[in-house]
Amino acid sequence: MSRKPLAALAAVTLGLAAGQATADEIRVGVVAPFSGPFALYGTQFRQAIEAWQATHGTRAGDHEISFVYKDSGGVNPDLARSLSQELVIRDRVDVLAGYVFTPNALSVAQLATQSETPVVIFNAATSAINAESPFFLRTSYTLPQVSAPLADWAYAQGIRSVVTTVADYGPGIDAETAFSEAFTARGGAVTDTIRMPLSTTDFAPFLQSVRATGPEAVFVFLPGGPPTFAYAKAYAENGLKEAGITFLGTAETEESNLQALGDGALGLHTAYHYSAAHDSDANRAFLAAVEGLGDDAAPVNWASVGAWDGADLIYRMVEAAGADGRAAIEAALGAEWESPRGPVRMDPESRTLVQNVYIREVTRNPQTGLLENAETGIIATVGDLGWKD
Repeated sequence: MSRKPLAALAAVTLGLAAGQATADEIRVGVVAPFSGPFALYGTQFRQAIEAWQATHGTRAGDHEISFVYKDSGGVNPDLARSLSQELVIRDRVDVLAGYVFTPNALSVAQLATQSETPVVIFNAATSAINAESPFFLRTSYTLPQVSAPLADWAYAQGIRSVVTTVADYGPGIDAETAFSEAFTARGGAVTDTIRMPLSTTDFAPFLQSVRATGPEAVFVFLPGGPPTFAYAKAYAENGLKEAGITFLGTAETEESNLQALGDGALGLHTAYHYSAAHDSDANRAFLAAVEGLGDDAAPVNWASVGAWDGADLIYRMVEAAGADGRAAIEAALGAEWESPRGPVRMDPESRTLVQNVYIREVTRNPQTGLLENAETGIIATVGDLGWKD
């Protein structure tokens, strides 16, 4: 890709970098957790990409596309930036992708802008991220995009009082703000706001406090993985359902952990942009492609679909623009296609997908006996409601 001089990296001569790609090869560097408590998401990224290439081939236009993977572990912006820099300088990648966590994504904004390297974010969901570089694109969602519709739905169900419980970092505050503003604008009351340290593993004290407050519902956002599983378990074990406190979440009933939650998950309500139970030919083809990888295939969820659509977008960019970073971004803006989640369009302003948001309820599938996020409602074509240029 054409690149501006990297002032901070002036000591490195890009033209002499080892492993430089040939003219018809496009390399994509994927930065994600492949070790530690969030390693499943790196695995899901990789498997979705492998499934995409197994289905669609490895060429886009005249270009062969290959992927290089780097392990960022958990929330570690310094490591994410270092690995991304290494990918651009040493591995000569033409596109960066992945990034589960907001701080990790934000850490590469300057690098992306200076090197004119498109960055396709598969997850990190704070609205403000894309304002930090014109080379950021996002194939996941943002917290306001799902939290505000959930607030509207909750009010429509007759819920009038809510306690919000969120992880105390950017995405959590995004979710809290969007939900609270939408809910109070309707006439509801947020009776307490609880921000939980990102390192929290025991959520019982927070949920006991919610139960003592006695709202009609509790709203939650936590980073996916062990935290969401622990919170959902604690909700069931601390008697909030029996107390009539409705669970309102986003990814807390993700498919990776859903069966392990057991019957305590039944009836939990979430608003999200994807469910593995989505009824469409595109989703069935996606599920079959991942399952076709063999017995090691991980359950698909938001991480999987973010990477699958990320690969789709990268192929479109490469076919249209080859190795020209600026032209690749231009080709992405306004692109639309049928995703496993439903119809999507890359918003030219926010550079985040415009997509459906589904109201979901955990039910047990009568055919398989497995728990699933059944879609019970739809809010169509929602953009990033938190976008501020």
